Amino acid sequence: MNILILGGGGREHSLAWAVMQNPKCDKLIVAPGNAGIAQIAECASLKIENGTAVVNFCEANAIDFVIIGPEAPLAAGVADRLRDAGFLVFGPSKAAARLEASKSFTKEICDAAGAPTASYGHFTDAQSAKAHVRSMGAPIVVKADGLAAGKGVIIAETVAEAEAAIDDMFGGAFGCAGAEVVIEEFMTGEEASFFVLCDGETALPIGTAQDHKRAGEGDTGPNTGGMGAYSPAPILTDAVAEKALQQIIRPTLREMARRGTPYTGVLYAGLMIENGAPRLVEYNARFGDPECQVLMMRLGGQVLDLLQAAAEGRLADCRVNWAEDHAMTVVMAASGYPGTYEKGSEIKGLDRCAEDSFHMVFHAGTAEDKGRIVAAGGRVLNVTSRGDSLKEAAERCYAMVDKIDWPEGVYRRDIGWRALT
Repeated sequence: MNILILGGGGREHSLAWAVMQNPKCDKLIVAPGNAGIAQIAECASLKIENGTAVVNFCEANAIDFVIIGPEAPLAAGVADRLRDAGFLVFGPSKAAARLEASKSFTKEICDAAGAPTASYGHFTDAQSAKAHVRSMGAPIVVKADGLAAGKGVIIAETVAEAEAAIDDMFGGAFGCAGAEVVIEEFMTGEEASFFVLCDGETALPIGTAQDHKRAGEGDTGPNTGGMGAYSPAPILTDAVAEKALQQIIRPTLREMARRGTPYTGVLYAGLMIENGAPRLVEYNARFGDPECQVLMMRLGGQVLDLLQAAAEGRLADCRVNWAEDHAMTVVMAASGYPGTYEKGSEIKGLDRCAEDSFHMVFHAGTAEDKGRIVAAGGRVLNVTSRGDSLKEAAERCYAMVDKIDWPEGVYRRDIGWRALT
């Protein structure tokens, strides 16, 4: 098969790494890719949110299967354009991708499906939103309704902090994503991520993970796109996963199908778990980042078969072959992230890190400059390892981190602390 992966981050590097292990993959192109992806696959310059451009590229390159990595092309309807042109594609339609693109839409679906989630209010003006916050009190969660690159969520400890977040959102801090705001009850418990492949009818669980959103150790500091992750997530036991399937995910899929917008692709359910009961925090319409990296490390080449089956509506006949293993990824970010940071600093020592089924450095935000690997984003590297235990995976991860010579890089040394203590 000739395969195209859309995206250029750590998620797409890990997807490419896994897909390349499957003998069905004859040729792999990643658009736009990055410096790490370029070492294992062909990279192409392509406007991945432009459906016409993507279709034309697929026709010119005899692409058999398209895997859409990030959320922006999904929200732009690229999957629809590809399907209309006769291409096999992994990723939901624009209508189905609203489960991520609009938090108020997700709440509407949860209400219709009876799926347990936080109580909420949906607002289009600051005055009403602030009145709601004052009536509810704090802590409380303020969310930009639209896509905000994983940063449009403020957990406000005080009413004043919530009101400031509301002003920021309606003031344009998150662009058009903050034109509408969802305010939720603050849920207590432990958060974990549940990943399910969907073909419109069947839901096939493919793994659990737990990420670390806060920038600082001990889960302190500002929210980020994720500073590390590990899989499996101990809090998401088989019993909790089955409750999530029965009470949240399958009712959601039925409601989406009832509306004429069946969901196909990967559905990432962020869950808050307390006393063995899961509630939905949010849906994402794509693999999480950096959760995808630990899932790919554990799944390997079978990923291509599973994604193809989801795209072709054959998930009912599929099974996931799991090893009894653990994986961890540590994000190395540019100093200053998630705030202001500089690009262009050189990263050395990557050649000292092993690259095999137990060790990989996935590139998230890198570029090549005159033969040097340089930082080109906020989250730059995903140092990823696998082991028989989480402790072993963590030791391998941090041994690799210590080999990387990048003074401008920052990272957390406590990834996995909940499961390791």
